[in-house]
Amino acid sequence: MTVTAIISITILALVIVLATVGPVSLGALGFVAAFVVGGLMAGESTKEVLGDFPADLFLMLVGVTYLFGIARSNQTIDWAVDSTFRMVRGRASALPWVFFGLSTVLCAVGGNPAAVAVILLPVGMTIASAHGVRVLVVAITIGMGSTAGTFSPLGILGITIRGVQESNGLAFDPGLLFGATLVAGVVAAGAATALNRSGRPAGVSPEPVPVRPVAAGASVDTTPGPAPRAVLDTERAVTLASFVVLVVGTLLFAVDIGFLALTLAVVLTMAYPGSGRAAVREIGWGVVLLLTGIVTFIGVLERNGTIAWAGEAVASIQPALLAALLICVIGAVTSAFASTLGMMTALVPMTVPLVLTGDVSAVGVVIALGISASLVDVSPFSTCGALAMANAAEHERRSIYRGLLAFAASVAVLGPLGSWGVLVATGWF
Repeated sequence: MTVTAIISITILALVIVLATVGPVSLGALGFVAAFVVGGLMAGESTKEVLGDFPADLFLMLVGVTYLFGIARSNQTIDWAVDSTFRMVRGRASALPWVFFGLSTVLCAVGGNPAAVAVILLPVGMTIASAHGVRVLVVAITIGMGSTAGTFSPLGILGITIRGVQESNGLAFDPGLLFGATLVAGVVAAGAATALNRSGRPAGVSPEPVPVRPVAAGASVDTTPGPAPRAVLDTERAVTLASFVVLVVGTLLFAVDIGFLALTLAVVLTMAYPGSGRAAVREIGWGVVLLLTGIVTFIGVLERNGTIAWAGEAVASIQPALLAALLICVIGAVTSAFASTLGMMTALVPMTVPLVLTGDVSAVGVVIALGISASLVDVSPFSTCGALAMANAAEHERRSIYRGLLAFAASVAVLGPLGSWGVLVATGWF
């Protein structure tokens, strides 16, 4: 068993390294690794290798990101960004918090954090640069908004952790998970805003800076101004209402998230075919591939005893609190170079033996791990950090790289220590 476990963990490490430094998706590598370890090494059939394919998670992610894609396609997201910006007219210091809030809300209702970053970073960094706010600050606060929102009951990481915890029979508290990560995101964003020491004028012009053309055929406000902007027409109002239905149906009536989101997306597509057809391309297929591939591979490792062996090895570290801290540090450092989704999926099962010792809380450990692994997502080696540098002016890229790297390194240390100290070491949770 030890030899098999060591080989399996070596393959897992190789998968992570290849996905980090190479062009291949972590999910695709996960499926290949599942075939190698399960099919070739253990002699499992194709059906057995795919035995832990997360069909429910697949449906959730497709449904939620499809619905979000419609909102992006019909410019409901553009309307929300524009409307929120106008709420802080004349207050440049509020801009980082505006984009933090937008990122939080969009990720909380199921938006793919990478897609949200694609939407908000060009807008936020352009507006920030035009109005005397450091673009580095806005980039970081958008990333911290992802941390604050994506662990909601409708968020991608919230959905993922729920599935992993329930499949391993571990306690799960969605409210505490969301609340704790929201607080962590706000604290980290607050620290980032302290970096804003620009000497440029603090006033904000009454009109937002035009950052991209309005899509063909979209409704626009014809009032003269520097940039056309989306208005709340019938289609966008119906799209907003669909998100309200999703939240109410899921949280109050326990309707399955995936089926409800997919149903709402189909209804919107039938009512507004143009936006619906375009939204299919907005489905987070990369995230779907990543999660289903890595979960399938982790299932193979669970069946061959690798996860139990690794968890017992960590659990054997004394005291148990030190083992929990070690897991959080591993999650933070690894996630700075790889996918947080993949890291959470791979590391959460390894906490099972540690939790079963009774010395630490399942809820506290997984939340501390989530905070540790997500705060570093602004690393220049991550999607959000790379997008920030790509959208920066040429002369600013080096300083933004250094700023993102310094911030990520700081939270890679402070995140695990702080979350572990509050959520695990105290024993309150």
